[in-house]
Amino acid sequence: MIRIAAVGDTHLGMESVGRFRPHLEHLAQRADVLLLAGDLTHVGGRDEAEVVAGELADLRVPVVAVLGNHDYHAGENEFVRGRLEDAGVRVLEGDSVVIDVDGSRLGVAGVKGFGGGFAGACGTDFGEPEMKAFMLHTKDRAARLEDALAGLDVDVRVALLHYAPIEGTLRGERLEVYPFLGSYLLGEAVDRAGADLVLHGHAHGGIEKGLTPGGVNVRNVARPVIGRAYNLYRFDGAAEECA
Repeated sequence: MIRIAAVGDTHLGMESVGRFRPHLEHLAQRADVLLLAGDLTHVGGRDEAEVVAGELADLRVPVVAVLGNHDYHAGENEFVRGRLEDAGVRVLEGDSVVIDVDGSRLGVAGVKGFGGGFAGACGTDFGEPEMKAFMLHTKDRAARLEDALAGLDVDVRVALLHYAPIEGTLRGERLEVYPFLGSYLLGEAVDRAGADLVLHGHAHGGIEKGLTPGGVNVRNVARPVIGRAYNLYRFDGAAEECA
């Protein structure tokens, strides 16, 4: 059995020192790995990176993360990434990691993703250079996710994102902001490469559960959605939530 703890959108800042860590006190008894779906900070400043690193250090389980848009805001995303990795967190962006769990192999492919919208109401790389750049970035992130997933030879494959790959988990958000919350290209990449579970955040007003068009389970683990420090998912032939 593989037990995955997952959360996104913790938005830790200076006021968060010592507040998140107590929720992780018994993590090693409940989960084999912690996956973080981006927006770990408020605005991605160096001081906030130090806070996050302190809250996540020495958890006694592997920790894997992607960054979110908030982690990029201050232009210090490389510092944020470096500080997290110094604390033992593996930060992914178009690459993957394999974790051994009692003889089973868990593969995690991670990418921040980007916006663009969903089938029938999406942007295209046509017109102004700014629009082309927006959509080409999304296409590039989706391609990198697909390559990372396809390269995994493991027992369980998880796609870890910040932006949403489907509309289903956005229900409750205003329709006008859907193009800024995710892209169908990410979901198509998952279906082509194959995965057992997709985790994302970013959509604070959305819902937890959805499916890609190909039938892959998608879970929105944004902390405002799940309402707890993390959710637990278990693989013993199928992904299901633990109490």
